[in-house]
Amino acid sequence: MNVLLCPLNDPGYLYPALAVGRELRRRSHTVHVLAGPPAAAAVTAAGMETSAVPDGTALSVAHWTVRGPEQYTAVAQAVRRLRPDVLVTSVLCHGALVAAEAAGLPVVVIGLAAHLWPYRAGPADECGRAWRLAETLKHHAAVRETAGLGPRRDRFPDTPLLGTAFLLRGHPAMEVPGAELPPAVRHVGPCWWEPEPPAAEPLPESGSLAYVHLGRTFGGTSLWPRLNAAFTSGTHRAVVELGRSGASEAAADADLIVGRRPWMGPLVERADLVLTNATSAPVLAALLHGKPLLVAPNGSEQQVLAAGCLRAGVARRFPERGAPAPELRAAVDDTARDPELRARVAEVGGLLADGKSETRAADAVESAAR
Repeated sequence: MNVLLCPLNDPGYLYPALAVGRELRRRSHTVHVLAGPPAAAAVTAAGMETSAVPDGTALSVAHWTVRGPEQYTAVAQAVRRLRPDVLVTSVLCHGALVAAEAAGLPVVVIGLAAHLWPYRAGPADECGRAWRLAETLKHHAAVRETAGLGPRRDRFPDTPLLGTAFLLRGHPAMEVPGAELPPAVRHVGPCWWEPEPPAAEPLPESGSLAYVHLGRTFGGTSLWPRLNAAFTSGTHRAVVELGRSGASEAAADADLIVGRRPWMGPLVERADLVLTNATSAPVLAALLHGKPLLVAPNGSEQQVLAAGCLRAGVARRFPERGAPAPELRAAVDDTARDPELRARVAEVGGLLADGKSETRAADAVESAAR
């Protein structure tokens, strides 16, 4: 089987696709990875070769709403050149979805840790699911128009976004109780992979540590004022990953170690808790390493995943903007020490870490190709 991986090239999307690609390679399938220059090092570290895309913005999540036509062109050219039997892509990769549709190819979509759009049946709308679907479909339709494809006649509006199979990396406990997922959607687990950290990377050797992973603010409130207050004269030191957020706003007297790293596992393992805006990678890393979560969501998928973490009993909510410093420090300390929270994290994390997520995902790719 000939597989074309065309994920978004940002680590939170690229790494799970590489995990699936490695399992497909282990099964003796041919795997090509479509990647821009910033992703080439990770593809090499995963033991695979890059099929280069000169313009990396076509596969960047920061540009998913505006670079869909360019992504479509890049993927369509790769399809003609490599003649794959199946595509594997990321949620929000409209260009890849449309290229697969135009070529008549099956496509497997690797999603986030929780379902973003409305359920087939169950409770009423939560966290703006219907609005989010409408906005996403608007961008998808624009790419289809660019590709010259005619109108679709789908029974359900989300069908074009789900592909042949749509894989969620979380656990059913994160979904709304009683909700029914679309038939194409299934939970497979984290599909966890990341590059090895350099041997010389220093880790704090002693003391209580929190791992903080920032996401985009989406026009919401910055975490920095609360981080500075929570980690000044408190019980914990924090390692802060800037991720795709802006520049550091750490106060001079705050006990914060700030940086950008293409990995997080060893730091999460060393930490007592994970404080995050609630994007998939840090949430899954926390659960896989048995660490309780403090969540402070802003927009987009952060609200959906934070609600899922609270529902599953693996997180507390970080106090809102304006909370006094003692309350912020207490939230960190109490989350790290709460035995019931840690027990639930261990339970859900154990279900996620059963070692079969890449197997399930690769099974789905093989089934789609058949």
